[in-house]
Amino acid sequence: MIYLDNAAGSYPKPRQVSATLARALEEYGANPGRGGYALVRKTEAMCEEVRHQLARLIGADDAQRIVFTAGATASLNMAVWGLLQGGGHAICSSMEHNALFRPLAVLADAGRISLSVVDADAWGYVQAADIAAALRPSTRLIALSHASNVCGSVQPIAEVGQIARQADVPFLVDAAQSAGLLPLDVQDMGISLLALAGHKALYGPAGIGALYVAEGLELTPLISGGGAASELRHQPEYYPQRLEAGSINTSGIAAWGEALHVVEKIGVEQLYRHASMLVARLAAQLRCLPGVHLHLRADEQRPRVPVLSATIDGITANQAAEALDRRGICVRAGYQCAPLAHRTLGSYEEGSLRFSPGWYNTAVDIDFTAQAVAELIAELRA
Repeated sequence: MIYLDNAAGSYPKPRQVSATLARALEEYGANPGRGGYALVRKTEAMCEEVRHQLARLIGADDAQRIVFTAGATASLNMAVWGLLQGGGHAICSSMEHNALFRPLAVLADAGRISLSVVDADAWGYVQAADIAAALRPSTRLIALSHASNVCGSVQPIAEVGQIARQADVPFLVDAAQSAGLLPLDVQDMGISLLALAGHKALYGPAGIGALYVAEGLELTPLISGGGAASELRHQPEYYPQRLEAGSINTSGIAAWGEALHVVEKIGVEQLYRHASMLVARLAAQLRCLPGVHLHLRADEQRPRVPVLSATIDGITANQAAEALDRRGICVRAGYQCAPLAHRTLGSYEEGSLRFSPGWYNTAVDIDFTAQAVAELIAELRA
C-alpha cells in the first residue's frame, strides 16, 4: 500500500508512538487533578512535559496557556465560540477548512456576528492588505488557516499578525496543516490563538490536539464540568483548567509527546524538505500527462506545504481515487472539507484529487503513483 493522504492524517505512525499509546493505559492510567497519589502525580507530570514540548514547538512563553483538546476542530470551535459569544465582526478568508468556517458561519447566519470573507487569488493566496482593508471598529477576530489543505498555499501569517497587533484584534491561526512542516512562533508572528492537530504532520494519534491562548486574552469556556476547583460554581479563571473541563485524553497526550520527540529529532525543516521534494517530483510527472490540471503554477515561488491537488479532464476525482485504490494507492478525492477553497480555485463542481506525501513515503512511491495515474487515464478513457 502507498499512503498519500497525510494531510488528512499521517500514516504510518512512528513505531515508538504506537508503542507508547499501547502501554499508556497502564503507565498513565490515573486522571490528572483527581487525587494526590503517586499514579496521579506521574500522569500529571507527563501531561505537563508534553505542554512544554508544545510550547517549545510554537514559541510560547507559558506552557500553561496551552490547552489540550480533542483536535484542531475542537480547538477552533473553542476559540471562535469562546471569543465571539458577545457578538462583533470577524474576518476569515475564502481558503478556510470547514473546521474554522462553519462555527463562524453558524454565528453569522444566526445574526450573532457579522462576517467578512476575504477572497484569495486563483492559486489560494491571501493578501495581508486585503485583511487590513476588511477591518472595522467592531472587529473582534481575524481567523486564518496557516496553510491550505487543498492546494498547499501558505498565508502571510506574520504580516497579518502585525496588522492584528496594530488594530488590537485577536488573531486565530489554524495550524493543522502547517505544524510539523513550517516554523511556528506565536510571539514573533503575532498569533494570539493557535489551533493544533496531533494526528497530521506532528505524527501523533487521532483525537488529540491543543489550543494556545495568549496571555491577557480570555475565552468563555465552551464546555463546563469536572476538574480543578470543584467548589466553584463556574470554571476557574486560571489556565489551562479554565478550558480543560472533564477528563483529558492522557493516552493520546502520552503518544503525542513521543511523536513530538520524533519531530524534534528529525527537525521540522527536514520533514518539510523531504515531503516537498516528493510533491515536486510528482508534479513534474503529472504535468506531462494529457488532461491533467494541477492547482499549482509551474513557476510558483510562494511558500507552500507539500500538498498537491489535481483534476483530470473527463474523469471525476472520485473515479480517479477509486482506480488508484485498486492499485493500492490511498489519496483523497472531493472537497477535502473545504468547499469554500474549491470555489476559490475553480474546482467546486467535482472537487479534486489530492496527494499529500509524508516522512515515510519514498521517490519509488511517487514514481509508481505517477505511472498509475497515466494508466488509469488510458483505462478510463478507453
